[in-house]
Amino acid sequence: MSKLGSLGQRMYRGEISFDFVGRRKTWYTISAIILLVSIGTLVFRGLNLGIEFKGGADFSLPNATCTVESARGVAETESGGQAIVTVTGSGTVRVQTETLTPNESSILAGALADACGIAKDDIKYQVVGPTWGAEISKKALQGLGVFILLVTLFLTIYFEWRMAVAALVALAHDLLITIGIYALIGLEVTPATVIGVLTILGYSLYDTVVVFDKVKENTRGITGQSILTYDDAANLAVNQTLVRSINTSVVALLPVLSIIVVGALILGAGTLLDLAVALAIGMAAGTYSSIFVATPVLAQLKSATPEMKALATRVRARRTQIAKKTGADSVDGGDVVSSDSLSRSVEAGERSQPKRVSRSKRKRK
Repeated sequence: MSKLGSLGQRMYRGEISFDFVGRRKTWYTISAIILLVSIGTLVFRGLNLGIEFKGGADFSLPNATCTVESARGVAETESGGQAIVTVTGSGTVRVQTETLTPNESSILAGALADACGIAKDDIKYQVVGPTWGAEISKKALQGLGVFILLVTLFLTIYFEWRMAVAALVALAHDLLITIGIYALIGLEVTPATVIGVLTILGYSLYDTVVVFDKVKENTRGITGQSILTYDDAANLAVNQTLVRSINTSVVALLPVLSIIVVGALILGAGTLLDLAVALAIGMAAGTYSSIFVATPVLAQLKSATPEMKALATRVRARRTQIAKKTGADSVDGGDVVSSDSLSRSVEAGERSQPKRVSRSKRKRK
């Protein structure tokens, strides 16, 4: 931990700098591949919607003595369709079938009771219509729309519209990856999954705002010097917040992973599994996007403005001049740069600018 802390301090001071922004094409390529896989999986395979969304009958058999195969055989024979049978950690067998009438549900409950050696009255069953799932989806989309609108307004007012665009790109990136992994693995999508997906939006946004706030601090008055380009200042901000982002992600992921391992796999809490998996995937994607997607997109948008293009031209000319004087081939570093403190370069650049002469002194001259 002491080595990590020392590395973090050196990165914050700019003594070591990893070129995240400069290699944005590499990160864009990686993200594009992941997104293409996610979108392709969604299109050709689709999501494994739970009974709450597609409708059906749900039966809970406590203290059942039958096997999963025998329960599935009885359910498919009586319902005439495919059945999904799972066992929770407490030993309860859960059987899900297509939508049944009340009479058909009663007949199937009796058959399951006989096959599993329990009383019919001990079986809890309910029929869920697809309209309930459609209502959940509608409310979730409405909440997502309101959230995006408020986020856009906040980032535009507090930062600027380019930061809002970059943050929304990162949010869309995280959503598609999370949903795509659910489709790829075949995990069941339940209302708890929807809650988890909506929760990770706030986490992803928090991580992005932390980096953007540092970018804003580093780029304040940047056009008044000729040492750093906007890309350099934005990359410095990522390096300065990298250790914090990693530490925050690890601390946040530990309890989520404990829920998956202990609460779900050992105790058999299915709802917790749905929620925890969505949170774990989304948190990992959010940490990645704040570093490798949001800030590079912001730097690309900002560097396209006339004032930043002019700044980049001045910086390149100054570096070329320095390289000629020192006889160096280039003053730029590679992926890891060891140089003077970049975090103080803007301040040093401002000090190197010619000082203004007061009017009284100009008159004396």
